Amino acid sequence: MQKIIESALLKAKREGASYADVRVIEREEEDISVKNGAVEGIKSTSTKGFGVRVIKDGGWGFSSSFVFTEDEAERVAGESVEIAMASSKTKIHDATIANIEVFQDKVPQPVKINPFSVTLSKKIETLLEADKLMSKQGIVVRRGSMHFSKEWKTFASSEGAYIDQERVVAGAGISVISSDGTDIQTRSYPSSFGGDYARKGYELVDEINLPENADRISSEALALLKAKPCPIGKMDIILEGSQLALQIHESVGHPTELDRVLGEEASFAGTSFLTPEKLNNFQFGSKDVNIVADATVPYALGGFAYDDEGVKAHKIYLVKEGQFIGYLNSRETSKMLNFMPMGAMRADGWNRIPIIRMTSINLEPGNKTLEELIGSVEHGILMATNKSWSIDQKRLNFQFGTEIGWEIVNGKLQDMVKNPSYSGIAYEFWRSLDGVGNESYYHVWGLPNCGKGEPRQVMQVSHGASYGRFRNVQVGVEK
Repeated sequence: MQKIIESALLKAKREGASYADVRVIEREEEDISVKNGAVEGIKSTSTKGFGVRVIKDGGWGFSSSFVFTEDEAERVAGESVEIAMASSKTKIHDATIANIEVFQDKVPQPVKINPFSVTLSKKIETLLEADKLMSKQGIVVRRGSMHFSKEWKTFASSEGAYIDQERVVAGAGISVISSDGTDIQTRSYPSSFGGDYARKGYELVDEINLPENADRISSEALALLKAKPCPIGKMDIILEGSQLALQIHESVGHPTELDRVLGEEASFAGTSFLTPEKLNNFQFGSKDVNIVADATVPYALGGFAYDDEGVKAHKIYLVKEGQFIGYLNSRETSKMLNFMPMGAMRADGWNRIPIIRMTSINLEPGNKTLEELIGSVEHGILMATNKSWSIDQKRLNFQFGTEIGWEIVNGKLQDMVKNPSYSGIAYEFWRSLDGVGNESYYHVWGLPNCGKGEPRQVMQVSHGASYGRFRNVQVGVEK
Protein backbone atom coordinates (compact mmCIF):
# COMPACT_ATOMS: atom_id res chain seq x y z
CA MET A 1 0.00 0.00 0.00
CA GLN A 2 2.75 2.42 0.96
CA LYS A 3 4.54 1.83 -2.35
CA ILE A 4 1.34 2.64 -4.26
CA ILE A 5 1.00 5.90 -2.35
CA GLU A 6 4.68 6.81 -2.76
CA SER A 7 4.58 6.08 -6.48
CA ALA A 8 1.58 8.36 -6.99
CA LEU A 9 3.00 11.24 -4.95
CA LEU A 10 6.44 11.04 -6.57
CA LYS A 11 4.93 10.94 -10.07
CA ALA A 12 2.76 14.00 -9.31
CA LYS A 13 5.81 15.86 -8.02
CA ARG A 14 7.91 14.94 -11.09
CA GLU A 15 5.10 16.21 -13.31
CA GLY A 16 5.23 19.59 -11.59
CA ALA A 17 2.25 19.41 -9.21
CA SER A 18 2.53 22.00 -6.46
CA TYR A 19 0.37 19.82 -4.21
CA ALA A 20 -0.85 16.21 -4.29
CA ASP A 21 -2.74 13.85 -2.03
CA VAL A 22 -3.80 10.22 -2.20
CA ARG A 23 -6.76 8.51 -0.53
CA VAL A 24 -6.95 4.72 -0.37
CA ILE A 25 -10.31 3.33 0.79
CA GLU A 26 -11.37 -0.25 1.49
CA ARG A 27 -15.03 -0.66 2.48
CA GLU A 28 -17.36 -3.54 3.33
CA GLU A 29 -21.15 -3.05 3.59
CA GLU A 30 -24.18 -5.16 4.45
CA ASP A 31 -27.85 -4.21 4.06
CA ILE A 32 -30.82 -6.32 5.18
CA SER A 33 -34.50 -5.48 4.67
CA VAL A 34 -37.75 -7.25 5.49
CA LYS A 35 -41.28 -6.46 4.35
CA ASN A 36 -44.59 -7.92 5.50
CA GLY A 37 -43.09 -10.94 7.20
CA ALA A 38 -40.57 -11.90 4.52
CA VAL A 39 -36.97 -11.08 3.74
CA GLU A 40 -37.06 -8.47 0.99
CA GLY A 41 -33.36 -8.10 0.32
CA ILE A 42 -29.86 -8.96 1.51
CA LYS A 43 -26.98 -7.08 -0.04
CA SER A 44 -23.31 -7.46 0.71
CA THR A 45 -20.75 -5.34 -1.12
CA SER A 46 -17.07 -4.57 -0.90
CA THR A 47 -14.96 -2.02 -2.70
CA LYS A 48 -11.33 -0.97 -2.74
CA GLY A 49 -9.58 1.74 -4.71
CA PHE A 50 -7.56 4.92 -4.58
CA GLY A 51 -7.86 8.50 -5.79
CA VAL A 52 -5.19 11.09 -6.54
CA ARG A 53 -5.87 14.82 -6.29
CA VAL A 54 -3.37 17.47 -7.43
CA ILE A 55 -2.87 21.17 -8.06
CA LYS A 56 -0.90 22.09 -11.18
CA ASP A 57 -0.72 25.54 -12.80
CA GLY A 58 -3.39 26.74 -10.37
CA GLY A 59 -5.93 24.09 -11.47
CA TRP A 60 -7.32 21.02 -9.71
CA GLY A 61 -7.03 17.54 -11.16
CA PHE A 62 -8.38 14.21 -9.93
CA SER A 63 -8.30 10.62 -11.13
CA SER A 64 -8.83 7.21 -9.54
CA SER A 65 -8.47 3.46 -10.02
CA PHE A 66 -9.16 0.09 -8.41
CA VAL A 67 -5.98 -1.50 -9.85
CA PHE A 68 -3.29 -1.64 -7.16
CA THR A 69 0.06 -1.61 -8.97
CA GLU A 70 2.85 0.93 -8.91
CA ASP A 71 2.53 1.46 -12.65
CA GLU A 72 -1.20 2.17 -12.28
CA ALA A 73 -0.51 4.59 -9.41
CA GLU A 74 1.88 6.51 -11.65
CA ARG A 75 -0.60 6.49 -14.53
CA VAL A 76 -3.42 7.84 -12.32
CA ALA A 77 -1.16 10.54 -10.86
CA GLY A 78 -0.05 11.57 -14.35
CA GLU A 79 -3.65 11.70 -15.53
CA SER A 80 -4.55 13.88 -12.53
CA VAL A 81 -1.83 16.33 -13.52
CA GLU A 82 -3.07 16.39 -17.12
CA ILE A 83 -6.60 17.12 -15.92
CA ALA A 84 -5.30 19.89 -13.66
CA MET A 85 -3.45 21.50 -16.57
CA ALA A 86 -6.58 21.36 -18.70
CA SER A 87 -8.77 22.83 -15.95
CA SER A 88 -6.24 25.61 -15.36
CA LYS A 89 -6.98 26.97 -18.83
CA THR A 90 -10.53 27.89 -17.75
CA LYS A 91 -9.80 28.89 -14.14
CA ILE A 92 -11.22 32.07 -12.64
CA HIS A 93 -8.43 32.21 -10.07
CA ASP A 94 -5.51 30.03 -9.00
CA ALA A 95 -6.35 27.13 -6.71
CA THR A 96 -4.41 27.69 -3.51
CA ILE A 97 -4.87 26.07 -0.11
CA ALA A 98 -4.43 27.27 3.45
CA ASN A 99 -1.59 25.94 5.56
CA ILE A 100 -2.47 23.32 8.17
CA GLU A 101 -0.68 21.27 10.79
CA VAL A 102 0.51 18.05 9.18
CA PHE A 103 -0.19 14.77 10.98
CA GLN A 104 0.96 11.17 10.88
CA ASP A 105 -1.61 9.16 12.80
CA LYS A 106 -3.49 5.88 13.06
CA VAL A 107 -7.07 6.00 14.35
CA PRO A 108 -8.85 2.69 15.05
CA GLN A 109 -12.54 2.60 16.02
CA PRO A 110 -13.20 0.07 18.77
CA VAL A 111 -16.76 -1.29 18.94
CA LYS A 112 -18.46 -3.44 21.54
CA ILE A 113 -19.87 -5.93 19.01
CA ASN A 114 -18.38 -6.32 15.55
CA PRO A 115 -21.49 -6.23 13.32
CA PHE A 116 -19.89 -8.58 10.81
CA SER A 117 -19.37 -11.22 13.51
CA VAL A 118 -23.12 -11.37 14.22
CA THR A 119 -24.83 -14.06 12.18
CA LEU A 120 -27.16 -13.11 9.37
CA SER A 121 -29.84 -15.34 10.89
CA LYS A 122 -29.79 -13.37 14.14
CA LYS A 123 -30.17 -10.06 12.30
CA ILE A 124 -33.08 -11.39 10.24
CA GLU A 125 -34.68 -12.93 13.34
CA THR A 126 -34.67 -9.53 15.09
CA LEU A 127 -36.26 -7.79 12.11
CA LEU A 128 -38.91 -10.48 11.67
CA GLU A 129 -39.72 -10.38 15.39
CA ALA A 130 -40.42 -6.65 15.11
CA ASP A 131 -42.38 -7.26 11.91
CA LYS A 132 -44.63 -9.79 13.65
CA LEU A 133 -45.34 -7.39 16.51
CA MET A 134 -46.33 -4.67 14.02
CA SER A 135 -48.85 -6.94 12.30
CA LYS A 136 -52.40 -5.75 13.01
CA GLN A 137 -55.66 -5.40 11.12
CA GLY A 138 -55.39 -2.16 9.14
CA ILE A 139 -51.59 -2.23 8.84
CA VAL A 140 -50.99 -2.75 5.12
CA VAL A 141 -47.19 -2.41 4.91
CA ARG A 142 -44.56 -3.35 7.49
CA ARG A 143 -40.86 -2.69 6.89
CA GLY A 144 -37.62 -3.17 8.78
CA SER A 145 -33.99 -2.70 7.85
CA MET A 146 -30.42 -2.85 9.10
CA HIS A 147 -27.21 -1.43 7.66
CA PHE A 148 -23.61 -2.13 8.62
CA SER A 149 -20.35 -0.91 7.14
CA LYS A 150 -16.66 -1.04 7.91
CA GLU A 151 -14.10 1.19 6.23
CA TRP A 152 -10.35 1.60 6.37
CA LYS A 153 -9.01 4.81 4.83
CA THR A 154 -5.43 5.95 4.30
CA PHE A 155 -4.69 9.58 3.45
CA ALA A 156 -1.25 10.81 2.42
CA SER A 157 -0.10 14.11 0.98
CA SER A 158 2.94 15.72 -0.59
CA GLU A 159 3.16 17.82 2.58
CA GLY A 160 4.04 14.71 4.60
CA ALA A 161 0.67 13.70 6.04
CA TYR A 162 0.03 9.99 6.51
CA ILE A 163 -3.22 9.10 8.31
CA ASP A 164 -5.00 5.78 8.73
CA GLN A 165 -8.62 5.83 9.95
CA GLU A 166 -11.08 3.04 10.70
CA ARG A 167 -14.83 3.68 10.54
CA VAL A 168 -17.58 1.28 11.64
CA VAL A 169 -21.24 2.23 11.18
CA ALA A 170 -24.51 0.58 12.18
CA GLY A 171 -28.10 1.62 11.54
CA ALA A 172 -31.59 0.15 11.96
CA GLY A 173 -35.25 1.13 11.80
CA ILE A 174 -38.83 -0.03 11.33
CA SER A 175 -41.93 1.57 9.82
CA VAL A 176 -45.57 0.82 9.05
CA ILE A 177 -48.28 2.13 6.74
CA SER A 178 -51.89 1.94 7.88
CA SER A 179 -55.02 2.34 5.76
CA ASP A 180 -58.78 2.23 6.26
CA GLY A 181 -59.54 2.38 2.55
CA THR A 182 -59.91 6.17 2.46
CA ASP A 183 -56.84 7.40 4.37
CA ILE A 184 -53.19 6.35 4.64
CA GLN A 185 -50.85 7.09 7.57
CA THR A 186 -47.24 6.26 8.41
CA ARG A 187 -45.27 5.73 11.61
CA SER A 188 -41.57 5.05 11.96
CA TYR A 189 -39.07 4.24 14.71
CA PRO A 190 -36.62 5.51 15.83
CA SER A 191 -36.80 7.98 12.97
CA SER A 192 -38.10 8.00 9.40
CA PHE A 193 -36.18 7.11 6.24
CA GLY A 194 -34.38 4.06 7.62
CA GLY A 195 -34.15 4.79 11.34
CA ASP A 196 -31.07 5.94 13.25
CA TYR A 197 -27.36 5.49 12.47
CA ALA A 198 -24.14 5.93 14.44
CA ARG A 199 -20.46 5.06 14.46
CA LYS A 200 -21.05 1.98 16.56
CA GLY A 201 -21.17 -1.79 16.17
CA TYR A 202 -24.11 -4.13 16.52
CA GLU A 203 -24.66 -2.73 20.01
CA LEU A 204 -26.60 0.08 18.36
CA VAL A 205 -29.26 -2.42 17.24
CA ASP A 206 -29.54 -3.65 20.82
CA GLU A 207 -29.85 -0.07 22.10
CA ILE A 208 -32.57 0.84 19.58
CA ASN A 209 -34.52 -2.35 20.46
CA LEU A 210 -36.83 -2.57 17.47
CA PRO A 211 -39.19 -5.26 18.86
CA GLU A 212 -39.87 -3.27 22.03
CA ASN A 213 -41.22 -0.35 19.98
CA ALA A 214 -42.99 -2.29 17.22
CA ASP A 215 -46.42 -2.52 18.84
CA ARG A 216 -46.42 1.19 19.75
CA ILE A 217 -45.76 2.50 16.26
CA SER A 218 -48.33 0.23 14.64
CA SER A 219 -50.92 1.27 17.24
CA GLU A 220 -50.14 4.94 16.58
CA ALA A 221 -50.43 4.42 12.81
CA LEU A 222 -53.91 2.96 13.31
CA ALA A 223 -54.90 5.72 15.74
CA LEU A 224 -53.86 8.35 13.19
CA LEU A 225 -56.53 7.06 10.79
CA LYS A 226 -59.17 8.19 13.30
CA ALA A 227 -57.35 11.29 14.53
CA LYS A 228 -58.67 14.75 13.75
CA PRO A 229 -56.85 16.88 11.15
CA CYS A 230 -54.18 19.22 12.44
CA PRO A 231 -55.50 22.74 13.06
CA ILE A 232 -54.47 25.44 10.57
CA GLY A 233 -53.19 28.90 11.41
CA LYS A 234 -50.46 30.80 13.25
CA MET A 235 -49.61 29.08 16.52
CA ASP A 236 -46.73 27.81 18.66
CA ILE A 237 -45.09 24.52 17.80
CA ILE A 238 -42.75 22.16 19.62
CA LEU A 239 -40.52 19.91 17.51
CA GLU A 240 -39.11 16.67 18.89
CA GLY A 241 -35.46 15.85 18.27
CA SER A 242 -35.51 13.89 15.01
CA GLN A 243 -37.68 16.51 13.28
CA LEU A 244 -35.59 19.36 14.63
CA ALA A 245 -32.51 17.50 13.36
CA LEU A 246 -33.82 17.65 9.79
CA GLN A 247 -34.73 21.32 10.24
CA ILE A 248 -31.11 21.95 11.26
CA HIS A 249 -29.87 19.94 8.27
CA GLU A 250 -31.86 21.82 5.65
CA SER A 251 -31.94 25.38 6.99
CA VAL A 252 -28.59 25.60 8.82
CA GLY A 253 -26.24 22.87 7.59
CA HIS A 254 -26.63 23.31 3.83
CA PRO A 255 -26.67 27.13 3.74
CA THR A 256 -23.43 27.31 5.78
CA GLU A 257 -21.49 25.23 3.23
CA LEU A 258 -19.04 27.76 1.85
CA ASP A 259 -18.91 26.26 -1.65
CA ARG A 260 -22.66 26.98 -2.00
CA VAL A 261 -22.11 30.50 -0.73
CA LEU A 262 -19.36 31.13 -3.29
CA GLY A 263 -21.41 29.66 -6.14
CA GLU A 264 -19.25 26.57 -6.61
CA GLU A 265 -22.19 24.28 -5.75
CA ALA A 266 -25.38 25.51 -7.34
CA SER A 267 -26.93 23.34 -10.03
CA PHE A 268 -27.73 20.29 -7.89
CA ALA A 269 -29.31 21.83 -4.82
CA GLY A 270 -28.98 25.59 -4.95
CA THR A 271 -26.83 28.23 -3.32
CA SER A 272 -27.30 30.00 0.04
CA PHE A 273 -28.87 33.07 1.57
CA LEU A 274 -25.98 33.29 4.09
CA THR A 275 -23.70 35.39 1.88
CA PRO A 276 -20.30 36.64 3.17
CA GLU A 277 -21.46 40.15 4.11
CA LYS A 278 -23.78 38.56 6.69
CA LEU A 279 -20.95 36.85 8.57
CA ASN A 280 -20.69 38.34 12.08
CA ASN A 281 -23.35 40.82 10.99
CA PHE A 282 -26.63 38.92 10.87
CA GLN A 283 -29.16 37.82 13.46
CA PHE A 284 -29.84 34.29 12.33
CA GLY A 285 -31.92 33.30 15.35
CA SER A 286 -32.83 34.07 18.93
CA LYS A 287 -30.30 33.97 21.76
CA ASP A 288 -31.32 30.35 22.38
CA VAL A 289 -29.85 29.34 19.00
CA ASN A 290 -26.34 27.94 19.48
CA ILE A 291 -25.40 25.67 16.59
CA VAL A 292 -22.02 23.99 16.21
CA ALA A 293 -20.22 21.92 13.62
CA ASP A 294 -18.44 19.29 15.69
CA ALA A 295 -16.88 16.20 14.14
CA THR A 296 -15.36 15.23 17.51
CA VAL A 297 -18.69 14.10 19.04
CA PRO A 298 -18.30 10.44 20.13
CA TYR A 299 -20.24 7.96 17.96
CA ALA A 300 -21.78 10.74 15.80
CA LEU A 301 -22.34 9.59 12.23
CA GLY A 302 -20.96 12.92 10.97
CA GLY A 303 -17.85 12.54 13.12
CA PHE A 304 -14.27 11.56 12.26
CA ALA A 305 -10.71 12.22 13.39
CA TYR A 306 -9.48 13.86 10.15
CA ASP A 307 -11.26 15.01 7.02
CA ASP A 308 -10.20 14.10 3.47
CA GLU A 309 -7.67 16.92 3.33
CA GLY A 310 -5.92 15.78 6.51
CA VAL A 311 -7.44 18.57 8.63
CA LYS A 312 -7.86 17.46 12.24
CA ALA A 313 -11.49 17.50 13.37
CA HIS A 314 -12.60 20.13 15.83
CA LYS A 315 -15.63 22.10 16.96
CA ILE A 316 -16.65 25.50 15.63
CA TYR A 317 -19.76 27.65 16.10
CA LEU A 318 -21.87 28.38 13.05
CA VAL A 319 -24.42 30.35 15.06
CA LYS A 320 -23.74 31.62 18.59
CA GLU A 321 -26.46 33.23 20.69
CA GLY A 322 -28.37 33.81 17.47
CA GLN A 323 -25.53 35.48 15.55
CA PHE A 324 -24.25 33.93 12.33
CA ILE A 325 -20.49 33.53 12.82
CA GLY A 326 -19.13 30.54 10.87
CA TYR A 327 -19.03 28.45 7.71
CA LEU A 328 -18.26 24.87 6.80
CA ASN A 329 -15.15 25.23 4.65
CA SER A 330 -12.23 23.62 2.85
CA ARG A 331 -8.54 24.49 2.72
CA GLU A 332 -9.17 26.38 -0.52
CA THR A 333 -12.36 28.27 0.41
CA SER A 334 -11.05 29.11 3.88
CA LYS A 335 -8.04 30.82 2.32
CA MET A 336 -10.32 32.85 0.03
CA LEU A 337 -12.05 34.40 3.05
CA ASN A 338 -9.08 34.27 5.44
CA PHE A 339 -10.53 31.62 7.77
CA MET A 340 -8.91 28.70 9.52
CA PRO A 341 -9.73 25.36 7.82
CA MET A 342 -12.24 23.55 10.04
CA GLY A 343 -12.25 20.08 8.47
CA ALA A 344 -15.38 19.62 6.36
CA MET A 345 -13.99 18.14 3.14
CA ARG A 346 -15.14 14.58 2.45
CA ALA A 347 -15.77 12.26 -0.47
CA ASP A 348 -18.19 9.32 -0.42
CA GLY A 349 -15.68 6.96 -2.02
CA TRP A 350 -12.26 6.49 -3.53
CA ASN A 351 -13.48 7.51 -7.00
CA ARG A 352 -14.90 10.88 -5.96
CA ILE A 353 -13.14 14.16 -5.27
CA PRO A 354 -13.74 15.63 -1.77
CA ILE A 355 -16.24 18.47 -1.46
CA ILE A 356 -17.50 20.48 1.51
CA ARG A 357 -19.91 18.36 3.55
CA MET A 358 -21.69 18.69 6.84
CA THR A 359 -20.06 17.05 9.85
CA SER A 360 -22.20 16.78 13.00
CA ILE A 361 -24.26 19.97 13.04
CA ASN A 362 -25.82 20.27 16.49
CA LEU A 363 -28.20 22.62 18.28
CA GLU A 364 -26.76 22.79 21.77
CA PRO A 365 -29.25 21.78 24.49
CA GLY A 366 -30.99 24.34 26.68
CA ASN A 367 -32.32 24.08 30.21
CA LYS A 368 -36.03 23.32 29.73
CA THR A 369 -37.91 20.15 30.53
CA LEU A 370 -40.52 19.01 28.04
CA GLU A 371 -43.21 19.83 30.60
CA GLU A 372 -41.90 23.40 30.85
CA LEU A 373 -41.86 23.79 27.06
CA ILE A 374 -45.45 22.56 26.80
CA GLY A 375 -46.61 24.43 29.89
CA SER A 376 -46.30 27.92 28.43
CA VAL A 377 -48.13 27.12 25.15
CA GLU A 378 -51.72 28.36 25.08
CA HIS A 379 -52.46 26.77 21.72
CA GLY A 380 -50.06 24.82 19.56
CA ILE A 381 -48.87 21.50 18.22
CA LEU A 382 -46.18 19.05 19.32
CA MET A 383 -44.84 17.50 16.10
CA ALA A 384 -42.69 14.38 15.69
CA THR A 385 -40.91 12.37 12.98
CA ASN A 386 -40.43 13.84 9.53
CA LYS A 387 -42.68 12.76 6.65
CA SER A 388 -41.96 15.38 3.96
CA TRP A 389 -39.88 18.47 3.34
CA SER A 390 -39.32 21.17 0.78
CA ILE A 391 -36.92 24.12 0.75
CA ASP A 392 -36.04 26.64 -1.93
CA GLN A 393 -32.80 27.07 -3.88
CA LYS A 394 -31.33 29.52 -1.38
CA ARG A 395 -32.30 27.38 1.64
CA LEU A 396 -34.61 30.13 2.81
CA ASN A 397 -38.33 29.33 2.39
CA PHE A 398 -39.34 25.90 3.67
CA GLN A 399 -42.24 23.57 4.41
CA PHE A 400 -42.07 20.41 6.55
CA GLY A 401 -44.63 17.73 7.30
CA THR A 402 -44.44 15.24 10.16
CA GLU A 403 -45.93 11.81 10.78
CA ILE A 404 -47.75 12.65 14.00
CA GLY A 405 -48.73 15.53 16.26
CA TRP A 406 -50.56 16.32 19.46
CA GLU A 407 -52.54 19.47 20.08
CA ILE A 408 -51.56 21.61 23.06
CA VAL A 409 -54.24 23.67 24.84
CA ASN A 410 -53.56 25.79 27.91
CA GLY A 411 -50.24 24.11 28.60
CA LYS A 412 -51.55 20.55 28.36
CA LEU A 413 -51.18 17.86 25.69
CA GLN A 414 -54.55 17.02 24.18
CA ASP A 415 -55.68 14.88 21.25
CA MET A 416 -53.49 13.29 18.59
CA VAL A 417 -53.69 15.08 15.23
CA LYS A 418 -52.78 13.83 11.77
CA ASN A 419 -50.89 15.36 8.86
CA PRO A 420 -49.26 18.18 10.84
CA SER A 421 -47.13 20.54 8.80
CA TYR A 422 -45.46 23.92 9.24
CA SER A 423 -43.72 26.47 7.04
CA GLY A 424 -41.64 29.62 7.28
CA ILE A 425 -38.54 31.58 6.34
CA ALA A 426 -35.36 30.14 7.83
CA TYR A 427 -34.08 33.11 9.82
CA GLU A 428 -37.55 34.22 10.95
CA PHE A 429 -38.23 30.69 12.13
CA TRP A 430 -35.00 30.43 14.14
CA ARG A 431 -35.62 33.89 15.63
CA SER A 432 -38.89 32.54 17.02
CA LEU A 433 -37.16 29.81 19.06
CA ASP A 434 -37.63 30.63 22.74
CA GLY A 435 -37.01 27.35 24.52
CA VAL A 436 -34.72 24.34 24.03
CA GLY A 437 -34.98 21.05 25.87
CA ASN A 438 -32.23 20.03 28.25
CA GLU A 439 -29.63 17.29 27.86
CA SER A 440 -31.97 14.53 29.09
CA TYR A 441 -33.85 14.80 25.75
CA TYR A 442 -30.75 15.44 23.61
CA HIS A 443 -29.75 12.90 20.96
CA VAL A 444 -27.39 12.96 17.99
CA TRP A 445 -29.37 11.63 15.02
CA GLY A 446 -27.52 9.95 12.16
CA LEU A 447 -28.54 10.83 8.61
CA PRO A 448 -26.89 8.40 6.15
CA ASN A 449 -28.06 9.76 2.80
CA CYS A 450 -27.31 13.47 2.37
CA GLY A 451 -26.96 14.11 -1.37
CA LYS A 452 -24.76 16.77 -2.94
CA GLY A 453 -22.50 17.36 -5.91
CA GLU A 454 -22.28 16.31 -9.54
CA PRO A 455 -21.62 13.43 -9.93
CA ARG A 456 -23.89 12.95 -6.94
CA GLN A 457 -22.22 11.99 -3.68
CA VAL A 458 -24.13 10.52 -0.73
CA MET A 459 -22.66 11.40 2.65
CA GLN A 460 -23.20 10.34 6.25
CA VAL A 461 -23.88 13.31 8.53
CA SER A 462 -25.51 13.82 11.91
CA HIS A 463 -27.42 16.37 13.96
CA GLY A 464 -27.74 16.73 17.72
CA ALA A 465 -31.05 18.11 18.97
CA SER A 466 -33.41 18.14 21.91
CA TYR A 467 -36.97 19.51 21.83
CA GLY A 468 -37.40 23.06 20.53
CA ARG A 469 -40.31 25.51 21.01
CA PHE A 470 -41.06 28.03 18.26
CA ARG A 471 -43.60 30.83 18.59
CA ASN A 472 -46.26 32.02 16.14
CA VAL A 473 -45.44 29.65 13.26
CA GLN A 474 -47.66 28.97 10.27
CA VAL A 475 -49.17 25.51 10.74
CA GLY A 476 -50.80 23.94 7.70
CA VAL A 477 -51.74 25.93 4.62
CA GLU A 478 -54.25 28.77 4.89
CA LYS A 479 -57.10 28.34 2.42
